[in-house]
Amino acid sequence: MIKRICATLSLLFTLLFTNIALAQEAAWIQVEALQTLRVAEASVRARSGGPDAVAGFTIAGGWYAVALGPYTHADAQTRMQALKAEGTIPSDAFIMFSSQYSRQFWPVGASALTSTPTALPETGTEVVSEAVTEPVDNGITEVVAPPTPPETKAQARASERTLGRDARMELQRVLEWEGFYRSGIDGAFGPGTRKAMAEYQASLGYDATGILTTRQRAELLANYQAVIDSLGLQVVRDERAGIEVAMPTAMVGFGRYEAPFAHYDSKNNSGVRVVLISQTGDQNTLFGLYDILQTLEIVPLNGERQRGNKDFTLTGSDDDISSHTYVRLVDGAVKGFTLIWPAGGDERRREMALSQMKASFNSVADVALADNAGLDEAVQSLDLLSGLEIRRPSISRSGFYVDLNGSVLTTSAAIAGCQRITIDEVYEASVAGENSELGLAVLQPAERLAPLVVAKFLTHDPRLQSDIAVAGYPFEGALSAPTLTFGKLADLKGLGGEENLTRLNLRAEDGNAGGPVLDSGGAVLGMLLSRGTNEGRQLPQDVNFAADAGSIAAFLAESGITATATDAEASMNPVEMSAMAANMTVLVSCWN
Repeated sequence: MIKRICATLSLLFTLLFTNIALAQEAAWIQVEALQTLRVAEASVRARSGGPDAVAGFTIAGGWYAVALGPYTHADAQTRMQALKAEGTIPSDAFIMFSSQYSRQFWPVGASALTSTPTALPETGTEVVSEAVTEPVDNGITEVVAPPTPPETKAQARASERTLGRDARMELQRVLEWEGFYRSGIDGAFGPGTRKAMAEYQASLGYDATGILTTRQRAELLANYQAVIDSLGLQVVRDERAGIEVAMPTAMVGFGRYEAPFAHYDSKNNSGVRVVLISQTGDQNTLFGLYDILQTLEIVPLNGERQRGNKDFTLTGSDDDISSHTYVRLVDGAVKGFTLIWPAGGDERRREMALSQMKASFNSVADVALADNAGLDEAVQSLDLLSGLEIRRPSISRSGFYVDLNGSVLTTSAAIAGCQRITIDEVYEASVAGENSELGLAVLQPAERLAPLVVAKFLTHDPRLQSDIAVAGYPFEGALSAPTLTFGKLADLKGLGGEENLTRLNLRAEDGNAGGPVLDSGGAVLGMLLSRGTNEGRQLPQDVNFAADAGSIAAFLAESGITATATDAEASMNPVEMSAMAANMTVLVSCWN
């Protein structure tokens, strides 16, 4: 009996002294216990800026606590009662002490557990004392935080009132990024913000009250922070390029210099790339770069182009990538960047990365990439420009001028299914007429051209076995000028007796199709057809066919073009014919 009394007195003294010790420690009002660090961090940020200091700690069971303080024990009781009366904190918030928390995760770099208790914020709320229970089991304390019940609308509004202007603006920015908010970022929660909040709540199945609860704000901010973390957005200062810009460093890393570019290559299989552009120069340099960049694969054809006197923007997308290029004239140099993002990637993450890059882009004065930067290590290739792949057409064929306005006759096979057609890879053109049965098409350039030589079509039948030549681009533009391929006129009709064809005995390449067939005096006998015209036949390589002059003249007339005729039978030496053909023959390119 005496032993039992002694044990009971010992336990009472232990509890008494434990409570006295706790009462002397800094006290905290624990308002939330959350299961993930990101959500807890978002909740802490959402509460920052209010009248009460906020901190975050890890607690038993792998949870994360959000707490207000520190206060003295008495002040903590007083403040907790006032906040509950206002509905600012959950009704089940309770008192904790510094010794009951372990590692601190917020604020970063400070030691809130050892800080001095702060004075209470001024308030007119009458205080009603409330008993506080500190769970103690033989001197070992284990805290298991209960789940926080949903806030009422009044509690959510009261909690919202504690937010500072910066926290309110952040919520608007995140709602804007989520696609719900469409007004100015001003920190004022007007009708536009309320509507955005209600739409956000409805999208997740919450009651669309237009007032976010503490937990809903935390979830919203946590999702946004998770995207930022996945991008690894950090300001990168490239000293050699003289550029400072925020980059998604979790997705790209520095690769190499190849003037005028600094390449930041994809990492972690992200498919994302960044190219910094840095080159000394003036407005002529800027305008030249505007044209050059559009010949590269990193700037798809489909997209908006904007060029001012001191800057330009290029956007584009295709089946493989989306890209955005911004370049400006600054500090006596041309500087900018291109963000290349894989097609089908997270578009919201791309928009966030692009937004941060545009907002942070800055030139480091008097510094630009040297003209020879990286050239010693660069891979030399006709298909590359400073390490970037030059865009190539899907196919290229030949064509030739048929009037003084620059109209071009070519093979219909050259323009089938093209998104864009060019003449000599410079001049945009459109289809003015087509006859797929004859294999003919006529192109109209977007701007009027002034050809030096126009085709003159022979009005009578040429002699069989006479010398002929085809002018064209056999290697589809690999050579800068057309070449002549010589042969013989084998027959005035096709193998099946077709009257609109002539058969040629010469060895032609695919790129020659659409080129003019010339007699020895330079008169046009016809147009070389694609070998695809003879599908189902395995013909020798030196057997080719041409649309004859008569069918071409009739086709041009249907397209509103009068063919120039000649009956002259003259003779030219190869040098003269080559010069004439070069001025008449063009490269026709199909781009997709």
